[in-house]
Amino acid sequence: MNAKTTGSGDETVVLAHGFGGDQSLWEKIVPELANHFKVVVFDWSFAGTAVKDDGSSLFDPVKHSSYEGFANDLIGLVEELNLKSVVFVGHSMSEDYEGGFEKSDIEDIISNIESNYYNWATHFVSLVVDASDPPSADKFAKCLSRMNPDVALQLAKTVFYSDERDILEKVEIPCTIIQTGSDIVVPNSVGFYMQKKMIKAPSTVEIISSANGHFPHLTAHRELLDILRVVLGF
Repeated sequence: MNAKTTGSGDETVVLAHGFGGDQSLWEKIVPELANHFKVVVFDWSFAGTAVKDDGSSLFDPVKHSSYEGFANDLIGLVEELNLKSVVFVGHSMSEDYEGGFEKSDIEDIISNIESNYYNWATHFVSLVVDASDPPSADKFAKCLSRMNPDVALQLAKTVFYSDERDILEKVEIPCTIIQTGSDIVVPNSVGFYMQKKMIKAPSTVEIISSANGHFPHLTAHRELLDILRVVLGF
């Protein structure tokens, strides 16, 4: 999983990227976090940078056909690194997905990935990354271009066809849900829905109203760090 550790401290912050990304998407916030915590970044099995010695993908279409497979990967990483006090920061599908697409939208996404992944990826970047930040759009586009199209298709089906809403009421760890003011993938209503359903854990929703798109760690990293300073107390 290409895990890399920086910083030091009694607490560890584990940063998990989402669909189409890799650990490089966290590079704007890692230096500041590493001043206060041990920070771990890694690549999920679907990332274009997650490959075996022979160059093949680490993605297992059977194991990773559900979120349980990814959860087991994460648990294995935490155990391998012997981490004891962990704060998990997950982006998008790494946090669990319950987004704003209609069924017809999802069918179109799956169809477009299957017919021409690279054309779809170019269009997807324009939808999910704030257009006023071209360098960030380029960075995510490069991550998507490294992703195996077959893996992207299988993962998209896992992400968009899964329904994990029943898990929310079982969550016992307080969570902070951070969103931008305008995100076509995950509207603000989703964050408040999740907060309402997590009845066993006092959770909060923080909205960076000045930011747009699905990638605050790229396009609004200073505002994101401001929220993390309050949540994590540094």
